[in-house]
Amino acid sequence: MRQTSEPIFNIPPVVVGTIAVLALIHAVRVWLLPPEMEREFILLFAFIPVRYDPALANVVGLPHSTGAEIWSFVTYALIHADIWHLGLNVVWLLPFGSALARRFGPARFLGFMAVTAAAGAAAHLAAHFGEVYPMVGASAAISGAMAAAMRFAFQHGGPLTSWHTQDEDSYRIPAVSLLGSLRDPRFLAFVAVWFGINAIFGLGGLQLDNGQSVAWEAHIGGFVAGALLFSLFDPVSHDRYQGVSH
Repeated sequence: MRQTSEPIFNIPPVVVGTIAVLALIHAVRVWLLPPEMEREFILLFAFIPVRYDPALANVVGLPHSTGAEIWSFVTYALIHADIWHLGLNVVWLLPFGSALARRFGPARFLGFMAVTAAAGAAAHLAAHFGEVYPMVGASAAISGAMAAAMRFAFQHGGPLTSWHTQDEDSYRIPAVSLLGSLRDPRFLAFVAVWFGINAIFGLGGLQLDNGQSVAWEAHIGGFVAGALLFSLFDPVSHDRYQGVSH
């Protein structure tokens, strides 16, 4: 394995581009769209559970759009409530998204983020069917990236075990199986802390400073999908799993 140094915060272009798109969408929505157009933008692209109950959608005046019923499973992740919401997601996206992008490459990374965003929306819909409040934010997709990164980051020679000698090879370490991950105390500790934080917000009914609730069911949906679907997106050859001790 090559031992050339790799800066920890060398951000892959696809992650930089993702952050730029999120920032641009937020800037346009907040600073350029007049109030009525901003409202229409939210109604079309945010994830709104009541949209999937035709009777209630008509009562609350939500415009019917078959397209929005499909694309909002992903487009909601591109919208953020305010600059703090956006900034917090960027902070989490930088380490976990970067690790995953280095392993997956741009196309697989974007596809994976879209799928985990959709999984988060599905979990939110199951828990809040008929609710009129829109859900926005990339947290579910980022939760999926967290779960996926944990499948290889703790491996011997992986990015979390070789801080001083990181190179591309550290992101190509063969991943342990999901069952193997569940036997790793470090993975379990990470999962316990992550689920604990979401449980505090969910079961405790805590809210953000702006009065909005945390969509913790979506976070869990994205996390579970990320852990389960990682292997379907992982480009590392399965041949490399042979002879690897976990």
